[in-house]
Amino acid sequence: MASPDLRITFLGTGTSTGIPMIACPCAVCHSTDIKNKRLRTSILIQSATTTIVVDTTPDFRYQMLRIDNTKLDAVLFTHPHKDHIAGLDDVRAYNFFQQKPMDVYANALTAEALKTEFAYVFADKKYPGIPQIELHVINETPFVIGDVPVQPFTVWHHKMPVYGFRFKDFTYITDANRIDEPVKKIIKGSKVLVLNALRNEHHVSHFTLKEAIELASELNVQQAYFTHISHQLGLQEFVDKNLPPGFHLAYDGLQISI
Repeated sequence: MASPDLRITFLGTGTSTGIPMIACPCAVCHSTDIKNKRLRTSILIQSATTTIVVDTTPDFRYQMLRIDNTKLDAVLFTHPHKDHIAGLDDVRAYNFFQQKPMDVYANALTAEALKTEFAYVFADKKYPGIPQIELHVINETPFVIGDVPVQPFTVWHHKMPVYGFRFKDFTYITDANRIDEPVKKIIKGSKVLVLNALRNEHHVSHFTLKEAIELASELNVQQAYFTHISHQLGLQEFVDKNLPPGFHLAYDGLQISI
């Protein structure tokens, strides 16, 4: 039997604070269920020949270690918030073992943030041992990384443009609370949609669980997985069993094949 086109690993499914949240006494943060322990949100995409990570969170090093990932071809960034870019320095381990710079893809807004946050990486005079980065500034024009086609598109995180990505029949969106109608046409037809669903209460820049369910239903996807989850959403077991058929809470370590 032929191997699937893509394998997706959820490296982290938590919001910017992660779960457990520091100093929080709530039942979710003190749950012993491993599915309620969430690092910051990121995924790994693997094809037959190519491995891509979307966002390098503050937990990036540990995320790579706990799945024993030894190969990385590229990093894609969604937006410049700290919980999505802070781990970039740790790509230098891949530089060392792969003996080449890391290809990094970001829109202009995120590229500028990377140059500010990691100024030493882009300095004219470079300190020995710093990450070697090949920065590619992208727009919404489709491109290919290895054998994986990438379709970027813009969604809205309050007033900030955030990139979502469609890879073949898989679409990934994090940190959004509005998607324009033309972009919905890009997403429609996906077999799997990953979408942020922060909590049940309204939030200024994230979809609530109800809003995420309604959007995934409108887009008529076969399967939806919700990510970027806050401890305020509740326990994985309880929330997941009350979702519509085909809809799931993602959790750290979950793998799906498409």
